[in-house]
Parts: sequence; C-alpha cells; structure tokens
Amino acid sequence: MAIVEVSHLTKKYGKHTALEDISFCVEEGQIYGFLGPNGAGKSTTMNIMTGYLAATDGEVLISGHDIMREPEEAKRHIGYLPEVPPVYPDMTVSEYLKFAAELKGIPKADRKQKIAEVMELTRVSEVSERLIKNLSKGYRQRVGLAQAVLGEPDVIILDEPMNGLDPRQIIEMRDLIKDLGRRHTVILSSHILSEISAVCDHIMIISGGKLVASDSAEGLQGRLQSSFVLEAVVKASMEQLQSVLNTIENVVSVEQKQSRMPDCVEVWIRTKNHKDIREELSVKLYENKLTIMGMNLQEHSLEEIFLELTGKEEGEHESDL
Repeated sequence: MAIVEVSHLTKKYGKHTALEDISFCVEEGQIYGFLGPNGAGKSTTMNIMTGYLAATDGEVLISGHDIMREPEEAKRHIGYLPEVPPVYPDMTVSEYLKFAAELKGIPKADRKQKIAEVMELTRVSEVSERLIKNLSKGYRQRVGLAQAVLGEPDVIILDEPMNGLDPRQIIEMRDLIKDLGRRHTVILSSHILSEISAVCDHIMIISGGKLVASDSAEGLQGRLQSSFVLEAVVKASMEQLQSVLNTIENVVSVEQKQSRMPDCVEVWIRTKNHKDIREELSVKLYENKLTIMGMNLQEHSLEEIFLELTGKEEGEHESDL
C-alpha cells in the first residue's frame, strides 16, 4: 500500500527549475533512501513533502491527504527531522520533548509515557535533564529524531540525518534508523552512497532536479548490468580459446589483453542477459584439455551506478536547495 504518493512534482525559482516532473510512491513499512549529489533537489523535495514549501506544480498525498489542501490532516501522519535539528538549546531534553508533545496535540494524560518511550527508542534517556546546548552533535541529532517520532506518525522523514556526525555517531544513527524501520515507514536523504545502501530497502536517485532511478540496491545493479564482463586467463592460444567460446551462447564479444603469464591468453569476455558463463566455460575448457589459470567477474559497484546515473562527480555540484 502506498502511504506517500508524489505526482508530477515541479518547483521553479524564477527561471531556475529545482525539480522537474518528479513522481514516485512510497510503500508502507520500508526504509527509502533519497540519494543525490549536493544541489540535486533532495531537500527541496522533502520540504514540499512535509508542507514547508509550496510546489509550483504537482501533488503530494500523505496517507491519502493532500499536503497543500489538507495540511493539518496530512501532517498528523508525518514526523520530520530537517538537516538542522529544530531544537531549543536553552531547554533540557525533557522540556523540549514536552513542548513538542504539546505542539503535536498529544493528550496530556499520555505525554509522560510517550516521551519516555521515544527517549528510550532514541537512547537519550540518560541525558534527559541536560541542556540541549551542552550535548554533542550526535545527541542533538537523537533529540531531533525523538521529536520526529513523537506521536507515532506513519512516516518519518529525515533530511541528511548523518551529516556532520563522526564515524561512531554515524553507526549509532544507522542502528536507530533500522529500529525505526521496524515500526514506521522511513524516508531519508543523503549525498553519501554508503549511508543509503547501509540501511535502505529502496533507493531513489535524483540528479539535476529529476528522478533518474528508483529501485532496490540489487535492482539498480541489475538494471545497469546490461552485460557482465568476465576476465579470463587460459593456458591456450587465442585461436583455441575462441573456438571454445564460439560454442557458448550469450557471448557478445571477446577482447584480447596483454597476457601477464607465459603461454597463456588473457581476455575480457562480455556476455548479455546477465549471463554468468564461468561454470559452462570451465566445463568446455576441461573437455578441450585447456587449463584455466584465473577468472574474475567484473560487476558494477553502487558507486559506479551512482556516477553513471548522475553524470558528475559530487564536488561538481552546488549546495542543495
């Protein structure tokens, strides 16, 4: 069931188009990663989804409610953590969460229990009476996350939740997000691929204001791997190896490389339809009394996929809108 539906979303600032005709659905009970270089339009999309920014065109439905036409009802289903946590530094953690609970309309009789639950979930109970300004950035992120979860919204939206954290804090935040994913639908954005691939069930890649891919990590790899490249070193002549390869289906091309081993031929074999021919090639070479000295299957990494889809290195982009 789609809990978030984004249809033909467009946002323009004068002559500049920040988002161009973006459409996607978010299914209930999964963790979605919104990935893109700096300046791609991730924050713009999230700000529109949460009602903080109006779209030039398009529609966003949260649990069936239009975020612009029914903002109060739609926002009841959303918990949002912006890139800069909306915390008040001169409040203690418990004071801030009490304030957030009041704003969210949580019944007074339930507030103490609900606040205790989110503090335990986000692991801030031990600092509940400390001033927020005296907390580390990692703890401030957790406090911001606690307010997003407060009220048990259906969808948790996190904009760059690991930005500026140290490696240990990043690991802790990943664990928190995975815990949230067992109870809520989670959408998080990042320009760092490893953060997204570590926690997300589904990845959406945005570049230049356009959605260029939407799939699981495995699905993205499969979609871009229109062919496999098999690197093989065989103790044979090129003519002998080619005669064997001619009997194997799905071989698209064979490129001979300079061999690093005497009396051997080294080739790159390209295949179609995701066909892994290693087993078949091994059998046929054995039948022809030819010896395999080595084989290595070259596959697209997620980093290569990201760069291929976005078309630029991260450093070439401006700051996100």
